[in-house]
Amino acid sequence: MPGQLVVQKYGGSSVADADRIRRVARRIAREAANGSRLVIVVSAMGDTTDELLALATAISDDPDPRELDMLLATGEHQAATLLSMALHALGVPAIALSGPQAGITTDGRYGRARIAAIEPARVGRELEHGKVVIVAGFQGRGAADTADGGIAGDEITTLGRGGSDTTAVALAARFEADRCQIFTDVRGIYTADPRIVPDARQLPLIGYEEMLELAQQGAQVMQTRAVELGWVNRVVIEVLSSFEDADGTLIAEDPHVEQRNKVRGLAHDRNVAKVTLVEVPDKPGVAAAVFEPLADAGINVDMIVQNVGHHGATDLSFSIPAVDLARAKRLLEPVVRDLGFRELTTDAAVAKVSVVGAGIQNAPGYAARMFRTLADAGVNIEMITTSEIRITCVIAEADVETAMRALHTAFELERPEPATTSAADPAALRAG
Repeated sequence: MPGQLVVQKYGGSSVADADRIRRVARRIAREAANGSRLVIVVSAMGDTTDELLALATAISDDPDPRELDMLLATGEHQAATLLSMALHALGVPAIALSGPQAGITTDGRYGRARIAAIEPARVGRELEHGKVVIVAGFQGRGAADTADGGIAGDEITTLGRGGSDTTAVALAARFEADRCQIFTDVRGIYTADPRIVPDARQLPLIGYEEMLELAQQGAQVMQTRAVELGWVNRVVIEVLSSFEDADGTLIAEDPHVEQRNKVRGLAHDRNVAKVTLVEVPDKPGVAAAVFEPLADAGINVDMIVQNVGHHGATDLSFSIPAVDLARAKRLLEPVVRDLGFRELTTDAAVAKVSVVGAGIQNAPGYAARMFRTLADAGVNIEMITTSEIRITCVIAEADVETAMRALHTAFELERPEPATTSAADPAALRAG
């Protein structure tokens, strides 16, 4: 009878050099010796992706998207083949496959493709032959539009930052894996970034919705789309350390959510810029004229605040990723001129801090406690936005550490939660 099917993903820090690749190979060999059938997804080694991006931008200020995807995909190819070689050296049958070879097809958008389908034949065949299948993450095969309006088939497309997480969860969903494990350089999900908050506590279990909010608001342990895929397909995700044998964090439906602290964690994001349009004409169509060019350019607008209009004009502020600030200014300058705004101002020295927890909007006092905590810590709030499970404030970037530590203490996140059996039982969560 075949053993459990386990999908494991190893991040760039886990395979950063030859010694770490050999360490990962030994871990995989132990799992294989226990009878598991293994599909392994790898990211590029260490900072390889950043180094390749730097090389591309040294060649061209605006690298061709198709060629850039061809270049970036090689990072994962290196890691996959080297890990396969390390397993061969241990006597473990293994094969490295690119994303397309593993049957991963995408919608064809360069640099930010989404997985459209996974054809299981090749991976299934290799598993039947007793091999560990190592898949290069972050990539797939897509039919992309060409410059002359045609369609190019069999193009390498990449899934965007953190795309190897998405690859792993998608494979786990497609093959109905018994386990989906994400190995990284931390033990799991914490109540806050432990590099900023020394008292941050590891969570044994966190719900999909809460993890999705934390990821969207800056927590970098898991990629947002991977959490979405896990949630939709009911894939229980285990986040573990590749450097030590220790319990990690399960991302799953939380059956004990009502028994837990309403606030589960904090997130922060320094990649934020604030844009303010001063004395915007207060009339129909102005907001569309501002935000449509940003949407067409793929710039995500997050928080939007519009003041009450006076004398036919109002001020409009919103936040965007800091990396998009220069492009946003170029797009908005003609709008400012054409519609007669007084001026456009920007501030890249801001950041977001977020309080996340299921049900906080249905429990009184959480927003007030957050605002009072920040005030007592001398932190000024510039913008506020909320969802059913999140409260986010834009503050000065210099105040992030002060704010995070104060909020962590105010919401008593250092206190252990009541013990539950579910946190240690992935099989029970899957069955539920």
